[in-house]
Amino acid sequence: MKRTTTCGTLRAADAGRTVILNGWVHRRRDHGGISFINLRDRYGITQAVVDQDAPAELKALAAELRNEYCVALEGSVRCRPGDMVNPDMSTGEIEVLVKRLVILNRCDVLPFQIEDESNAGEDLRLKYRYLDLRSAGMQNRIRLRGEVSFAVREWMGAQGFREIETPTFIKSTPEGARDYLVPSRLYPGKFYALPQSPQLYKQLLMVAGFDNYFQIARCYRDEDARGDRQPEFTQIDIEMSFVDREDVLSMTEGLMGYVFKKTLGVELPAKFHRLSWEEAQERYGSDKPDLRFDLPLQDFSPFVEAGSFQAFKDALSQGAAARRAAAQKGITTAGGAVKALVVPAALMPAPYSRKQIEELEAHAKIYKAKGLAWMKVAPAGSPAVSGSPAASGSPTVSGSPVLEGGVSKFFADQGAAIVSALGAGPGDLILLVADSRRSVANTALGAVRSRLGRDLNLIGGAPRFEFVWIVDFPMFEFNEEENRWEAAHHMFTWPQEKYHNTLESDPGSVKGDLYDLVLNGFELASGSIRIHDPQLQKRIFNIVGFDNDQAERRFGFLTEAFKYGAPPHGGIAPGLDRLVMIMAGQTSIKEVIAFPKNSFAVSPMDDSPGIVDDRQLRELHLAIND
Repeated sequence: MKRTTTCGTLRAADAGRTVILNGWVHRRRDHGGISFINLRDRYGITQAVVDQDAPAELKALAAELRNEYCVALEGSVRCRPGDMVNPDMSTGEIEVLVKRLVILNRCDVLPFQIEDESNAGEDLRLKYRYLDLRSAGMQNRIRLRGEVSFAVREWMGAQGFREIETPTFIKSTPEGARDYLVPSRLYPGKFYALPQSPQLYKQLLMVAGFDNYFQIARCYRDEDARGDRQPEFTQIDIEMSFVDREDVLSMTEGLMGYVFKKTLGVELPAKFHRLSWEEAQERYGSDKPDLRFDLPLQDFSPFVEAGSFQAFKDALSQGAAARRAAAQKGITTAGGAVKALVVPAALMPAPYSRKQIEELEAHAKIYKAKGLAWMKVAPAGSPAVSGSPAASGSPTVSGSPVLEGGVSKFFADQGAAIVSALGAGPGDLILLVADSRRSVANTALGAVRSRLGRDLNLIGGAPRFEFVWIVDFPMFEFNEEENRWEAAHHMFTWPQEKYHNTLESDPGSVKGDLYDLVLNGFELASGSIRIHDPQLQKRIFNIVGFDNDQAERRFGFLTEAFKYGAPPHGGIAPGLDRLVMIMAGQTSIKEVIAFPKNSFAVSPMDDSPGIVDDRQLRELHLAIND
């Protein structure tokens, strides 16, 4: 009873063939003594039939079948009658008349039904992941993941890249997150670390002369449970020698174009949109903007001075004072801001209520905003609408659009100018966030923008893939709690040439040769041109507070290698999990990983992490301190 074909293969042209199918019972139905069995494997579903005139033994065996029994059956392929064809099944033109049936294994009562998409809770799905993986949705997503990986290898190989594995047991180095540590049995008190990324080793491969390297690499980060993180993840790790930023960006665009065309049949633009980090923050309030909808942030500050809303005035004056104080310490800051977001009436099914605006305000406060002000545009010549949220009774301006509700009374004399400058129209809602820190105003209103994208279904409909490069990131950021500069990304990024003379005197203004690839509001890849000059690397170490001894102890093997003719090099690392997640139309990377951990970095299926016995601990020279 070894299968001769699979459950997704048979078509009308196969009528008359005798076949053997192996698989799982997806459904069984009885109709007047006839058993219909939907048999499933990873290739599809085929309907098999035990007819009314079948031998009694075969009919009894068919009656015993339950969902997820593993069976083998032999029968002849026949075409279904015209009115029985199922256009929703790839095998819907045929069925298999069963002549022989064998139960290979029975199935206990299922913890949840195997559907196209399971509606069971996450922990239940992960506890019985081997059952969850039988669903059509999970089968398709894992298949897509395999196809994407294969397409990556195809394209990279065709471009002359060498796939090279780097070590999994490495030295612990500070790279942002905590390392997972592996105790050494042979060397008591010493530990290996699992790599957060192959960063240092791929740079060493450039020193070694492998000018085009890639690897589908496993990475490990011991981070606190938050969002959609996984303790282990996969990235497409790429490094290139004798290149500049444009070479890396162009290569990545080619890779993405090939992968999407090969696996989804989607044609991407040859060149992706590009924004500087500052443009992205000012326009979208995020360095990973979702460009599937617009709703840009705009500067409302020019209208504050002539208005009478003191909270806005205070935000700007406090920001200016903080900026002057920072400048005296040699630190460049952006000051305060008042930012506006216009929500067109055409996008809203109905005018936003007070409760809805309060919900948006609560969302903005998550991102440190002190509040969310609002007003809306009334039709020309109309008074404030009675009963509207916080209707202010703003005066009308004959023949001109007026502002009403919320904080509109503080800007009554500027209504026409505000509406014109913001490009607003009748019925539009204007949302405002002010803060003495420009970054807070941008980020909080940017979060509101993202929330509106979901609430107003601005990203629904047919799948769309909007790529954007974010470039010209700040090289350093100031840690006020520790009173020191830190690398915004990592310490091995090449500062743009025009800042080399002012690295130490003005770190806050330095831009790194950094770039992120963003897709549909997710950071898909991050990369940079790397430092290959050991003296420049030492300067960066000093700025972020690593003295020569610390740098030698942590990174000496890398800086030593740079002394031996290290070439200019740069790279990028797209996240494979996140890429497949977006391509599959999902919002969690758990949906594209075969055996993920839950949100607390625990596997309900095998109860990892688990306790080990005392003998293992003694061999590793470890003791548990309660």
